[in-house]
This record gives sequence, C-alpha cells and structure tokens, in this order.
Amino acid sequence: MKVMFMGTPDFARECLRAIYEKDGVEIVAVVTRADKQKGRGMKFVFSPVKEFALEKNIPVYQPRTLRDGEFQTVLDELEPELIIVAAYGNILPKYVLDYPKYGCINAHGSLLPKYRGASPIQRAIIDGETVTGITAMYMEEGLDTGDMILKLCCPILESDDFGTLHDKLAALAGEAMCQVIDRIEAGTITREKQDDSLSNYAAKIEKEDTIADFTKSPKDMVNLIRGISPAPCAVTKTPDGKLLKLPSAKVVEGTCDLEPGTVVELDTAGEGKIVVSCGGGLIAITSVTPEGKKRMAAADYIRGRKLNVGDVLKY
Repeated sequence: MKVMFMGTPDFARECLRAIYEKDGVEIVAVVTRADKQKGRGMKFVFSPVKEFALEKNIPVYQPRTLRDGEFQTVLDELEPELIIVAAYGNILPKYVLDYPKYGCINAHGSLLPKYRGASPIQRAIIDGETVTGITAMYMEEGLDTGDMILKLCCPILESDDFGTLHDKLAALAGEAMCQVIDRIEAGTITREKQDDSLSNYAAKIEKEDTIADFTKSPKDMVNLIRGISPAPCAVTKTPDGKLLKLPSAKVVEGTCDLEPGTVVELDTAGEGKIVVSCGGGLIAITSVTPEGKKRMAAADYIRGRKLNVGDVLKY
C-alpha cells in the first residue's frame, strides 16, 4: 500500500516508525512543518519526523501552505492510496482530504469525541481522567469530528505526567495505524459517527494555564503540575521574584488554613519535599526548576537556596 505520512513532533515520529516497519507498506513521502530556528545561534532545526525520514531515505516535503493548491502536483506525482496524519499542525484542505483512495486517517490522542483539539493528552491529566487512548478517525473539514474507525485505551496512572503518557500514546498511535492498514487490506474497516453531545474541547496550553494557583484543591493543583510536565511546566515565583517551575508534586494528607502558597515544611530527606498550603490542604513539591537552572530534586534546591518556612510562593 502506498502511504503518505503527515506529522511533525516526537508523537508523530513514533507513529511513523511503526508504519515504516510494517510489512507491505511503502511510504512514498513524508510531509512535515517547516524547519524552525532555535537557540542563541538561531540555527535551523529539523522536526523529529523529518529527521526520521532522512535517516530512512524517505522523500520529505515541507510546503509553506496547502491552501494554494500547489501540493496537488505532489499528490498527482506520488499517487498515495492512503494518507496517515499524526500531529501535523496544519489543516488539510478538501482537495487533499479527497485525494487518496482509502482516505486521510488521523491518529488522535484521546478517546473521541472527548478532548477534540490541540492538547488532548495534557487536558485529560489536568481534568483528572483515569483513562485515555488513541482514536483512529477519518479526517474531514471539521476539527476532529470525522467518523471513528477504532479506539485503543490507555490507563492514566497517578505516576504519569504529560511526558510519560505522551510516550505511551505515541506507541499506541503506531499500533492503531497498523491495525487500520490491516483492516483496509482485509476489507473489514468500519465507520462510527461521533456523538457531538459528548464532545469537549482540549484547548492549546497557553501561558496563563501554567501559572500555579494555590487556591485550587491539592488534587487539582497536582493534576495541573502533572499535566504540563516536563514542559512547559507549572510556574510560580519565590519571595525574591524569581521564577520557579514545578515539574512534580504529590498530595499530602491533612488540612491547612494558611495563605495559599505558604511554605509549611522543608524536608531534605531523599529527593526532598517543599510542603505548601494549597486550597485548604497541602501538596509536596518534589522537584523544581529554578530560573536559569536545570531541573533538580527539591532537597538540592532547599540546601542551596534561600527559601524558608513561612515564605509564600505566588506568581
């Protein structure tokens, strides 16, 4: 089967890897976003999908836009029978959606119709969900509204953060797309309409979403920290005005009526913990990333920084 793959970040690369390794599949091209300039030297950096494609000698296309219709010549030249999409980052116009014999199929990081949109993995953790998964779906002009083909479930463990759950779902996305190909070849593929009444929208994580609000309940605060770790991370400020990222935390039993964000305890045993009042309860911050520094265990931060019991963390 002649497959064109469209994707950009690490999530898409792992999906692409599974398809590449599947017998009977010819990846005729990879389509990914334009290279980005990063770092002090503003050097151009390839997307993870482009890096993988170049390693495997797969042709790479990086159209600035698909809307002008110029990509039609690429489709006519390569004649893909199926287009698989995973976190590409651009909307596909109708002429692309209509081209392949077997359609355009997307690997979406949630159990649709829940968590349509840009940040389904993060929002599921933030909302305290205990299960998520991958939905393989036909693409249409709406946002994640197409007919569903199959779903693969994945539990969300209390130990999961965005990073660990992302990696689990990336692997599951590759498995889902391989199953889709098998069903197409066997002629057993089916379509299931989404129930729009059960849908919700997983909005992109914005800067204001990352600010640690210690008036939240301890559970909600820990879920926020988990949901955006290791990046971009929940943030607060120390009494001297320095930014402090919070990559990990856990709920502590007990109640507390001190001002939200008040440092209640500093413990350097093991990885250490900074116990903070939060929404009438307590959380233990177990690692931090100080402004201009790398991530470190709470114990190391406590030993080397001026943070005292009674200080208030507040953005």
